[in-house]
Amino acid sequence: MHPRAGASLSRRRFLALSAVGAATGAATLSGCAMRVSSGVSGGGETVTLMAKPDDLSPELVRQAQKDIGVKIVTVRYDITKLIGMMTNGAPPDLVRGVGATDAPYFAARDVMEDLDPYFAGSGVLKVDDLDPVNDLWRFDGRTQGKGPRYGMAKDFSQDSMFWYNTALFDRAGVDYPPETEPVTFEEWLENAERLTRRKNGQTAVFGGSYNGVSTPNLLASLTAAAGGSLFTDDFSRVDFTTPEARKALTWYIEYGRARVGPSIVQPDPNTWDGPTFQANRMAMSNSGYWLGGLINSDKKLAPHARLAPAPVFEGGRRVSPCQAGTGLWMPKKAKNKDAAWRVFEWFFGEGPAKARAAGGWGIPTLKSLRPLMPAQEDHQKRVLKVQNAELKHFSVIAYTPYATADSLYALFNQEAPAAMNGRMSVDALAGRLNSAMNEQLKRGKEQVG
Repeated sequence: MHPRAGASLSRRRFLALSAVGAATGAATLSGCAMRVSSGVSGGGETVTLMAKPDDLSPELVRQAQKDIGVKIVTVRYDITKLIGMMTNGAPPDLVRGVGATDAPYFAARDVMEDLDPYFAGSGVLKVDDLDPVNDLWRFDGRTQGKGPRYGMAKDFSQDSMFWYNTALFDRAGVDYPPETEPVTFEEWLENAERLTRRKNGQTAVFGGSYNGVSTPNLLASLTAAAGGSLFTDDFSRVDFTTPEARKALTWYIEYGRARVGPSIVQPDPNTWDGPTFQANRMAMSNSGYWLGGLINSDKKLAPHARLAPAPVFEGGRRVSPCQAGTGLWMPKKAKNKDAAWRVFEWFFGEGPAKARAAGGWGIPTLKSLRPLMPAQEDHQKRVLKVQNAELKHFSVIAYTPYATADSLYALFNQEAPAAMNGRMSVDALAGRLNSAMNEQLKRGKEQVG
C-alpha cells in the first residue's frame, strides 16, 4: 500500500484527488539524522503548526515560548493549503488531524513521519503510559490500530456515550438510563420520541441528538455495534446491504425520520449540541465525556447532567469507540523535526495536557494524567464512575485509508435526505450509497497503489 520510497509527489494527482477527498503520492525521506528529545527546553527554534483556531490559543503560543523556548507560528488548517505545502516540499512542522479518520488516510500516502523512534527516546511521553485510544494513530500499511505510531490524540471521548438532562427526563416522566449498563438503540430512540417537545409546529426540545463526530464514522461504529463491519476486509469498499450495516443505516434513517434531534433534514441552528444542551433544549446528546468541559462551567446545568454508556443493538455486541481522537502529526518533509517534537511533548504531556485534563475537556490520553479529571463535586464523581466503567469497552474501529471522512460525508448528505423525508426506502438508499462511495474508494485505492 505504501508508494515506493523516494517517489515524486504529483501536484496534479494530489490536488485532483483532494477535490473528491483523497490524496496520493509520497514524500521523500528526510536526509537528516533523527534526534529524540529528553524533555529539555528548546533553543529558540521556530515551529510552524497548522491548526484550527480552537486548537491553540494565542495565550498558549506565548506559553510555549516561555516554557520551552520554542516559537510557534500557526497556520489556519486548510486541506487544500496543506496539500499545496506538502507538494511544494515545505509542509508545516506539525499538523492537526483526526486520528480516527485522518491517520490511515495520510499514512497510506506515506507523508507522515514514523514517530516510534521519538517516543522511544522521550523523557515525557512513554509508550506504556499511552492510553489505547492512541492506537487510532497507528497504521501498518493495511489496518488502523497496528504498526508505527504517526501521531497522538490530545484528549478523547468514547463518542457513542451520551449525556442526558435529568430535569427534562423528570418533566417527561421518563426513567433515567442505567449508570453502567447500556440501553438499546431501540430504547434510546423510544425515549427520544417521548422527550421531544413541539410547539406551533416547531421543535422546542430535542429528545436526543445522535449524529456522532462524522456520519460515515458513526455508521461504521453503529455497524460494529450490530456485529459487523461497514468496510470489506481490505477497506476498499463499503457494503450497506449486509444485515449489520443495513440495521445500522435503518436505525439512523429512522432517527432522522422521527425528527427527535438534529439531522441533515432538521438542522440545529446552533450547529452543534453544546449550546442547545446547555439551554435545556436537548434531553440527550451523544457528545461523550468531552462535553463535560462545557457542562462543568455551568453550575445550574451540571447537577442535572449525567453521562450514560454507549447503547447496544439487540443481538449486537457492546462497543464504545472514539470517533475522533484529534491530535497532531508530523509530515515527513518537516524542516524542524527536533523542535516540533519538543512542542509535541509539551502539548501532549506537560502544561497544556494537564490543563485539559483538569477542565474535563476529554479524557487524558496519558494514563498518568487521569487523576486530574474533575471529581470534586458529587455530579463529577458520578460522571467519572460511569466513564471509568466504560473504558474497558473501548476498541479501535478501523477506517478506510482510501477516502476522507468529509468526502464520504458529502456523498451521504446527497443521498440520505430523500430517505429521511420518506421518499426513498432504506434498501434503495443502501444501493445508492454503495454505488457512490465505492466509486470514490476505487479512485482512492488506485491512487494509493
